[in-house]
Amino acid sequence: MLSAALTKKVLAGIMEMMKTRNIRVNAVQEQMLHSHVRAMVLRSLTGEPLPEVDEGLFDEISSDSMSMAKKVVNDLGNLPVEEAYLLSVHFEVAKDNNA
Repeated sequence: MLSAALTKKVLAGIMEMMKTRNIRVNAVQEQMLHSHVRAMVLRSLTGEPLPEVDEGLFDEISSDSMSMAKKVVNDLGNLPVEEAYLLSVHFEVAKDNNA
């Protein structure tokens, strides 16, 4: 189960990255993030493409959230940049928990 181990590793890295930025997720957000990361890891291993993503929908995502997402996607490898757009939403939504 390479994908399960990799998912666990990626999630641990994400949680640590958010912790250092004092970003907290609630239980529902954590479950959604876990589900997305599991699917993202599978896509990185299988090469399955994402449906087309309209980058304009992500104009209001902060540069910090996008930077965090791009780091995760780049570290994982074998994924298109569109994955970062989708992942960045999880970080942006979680930031609202602190507001």
